Amino acid sequence: IAAMKQYVGLNVSQKETAVCVLDQDGKVLFEGKVPSDPGALARVIAKRAPVAELIGFETGAMASWLWHELKRVGLPVVCVDARHAHAVLSVRMNKSDPNDARGLAELIRVGWYRAVRVKSDESQAVRSLLVARSRLVSIRRDLENQVRSLLKEVGLLFRRAIGRQFRTRVLDLIDEKHVLRSIVEGLLAVHEKVEEQQTVLDRRVRKEAKADSTTRRLMSVPGVGVVTALAFRHTIDDPTRFRSAQTVGAYLGLTPRR
Repeated sequence: IAAMKQYVGLNVSQKETAVCVLDQDGKVLFEGKVPSDPGALARVIAKRAPVAELIGFETGAMASWLWHELKRVGLPVVCVDARHAHAVLSVRMNKSDPNDARGLAELIRVGWYRAVRVKSDESQAVRSLLVARSRLVSIRRDLENQVRSLLKEVGLLFRRAIGRQFRTRVLDLIDEKHVLRSIVEGLLAVHEKVEEQQTVLDRRVRKEAKADSTTRRLMSVPGVGVVTALAFRHTIDDPTRFRSAQTVGAYLGLTPRR
């Protein structure tokens, strides 16, 4: 006699995850909540759904981490497109975490879901590096614009400059007795620290690019620099998941009608 198939829906939140286990006929075998921790989830699944056919949860901030950790212990996890799941779950009565977990379990039981490819650990780490660097660049630029605005209000203007040259020109423009001196010095101190940390991340970005043959090949294209090449390389991650080059454009939002 074939073992009864089981399907698990996980509605993940920051602290707790609602768990629902269904059998192949849609009967609820278990409902409950456990901490949003891979170890705790693996234990409850091993106890309540030892022959789970599929375990599904929506895309979200913790989805990549949970997917990789549960996959490492051999669980058949699938990450479901949150927009697609929301369109289905939003029509259910009495919306709650347990009901959403049951709805997810039902979606994967009947196969009416859109699976999302989860990026590799390597690509996730590189993308985090690029996001952090981009944030530092944005902070540095905002500080420069703020200082320029303060000086412009008192009639002080100077040519474009960034980094250390920017700080030097600002301090040359206002003497020790100027009313803005103490205010601007505080902003410039932060600006200097931000630039230092951006330099550290810039070195890491160049190191990552140098170590990857695909990124180096992309950089051989005129106009494509280190950041662009590395971002494209790790956004695509595994090119074999695309049927053609046209689907890559759609994935990146370059053909929004597709």
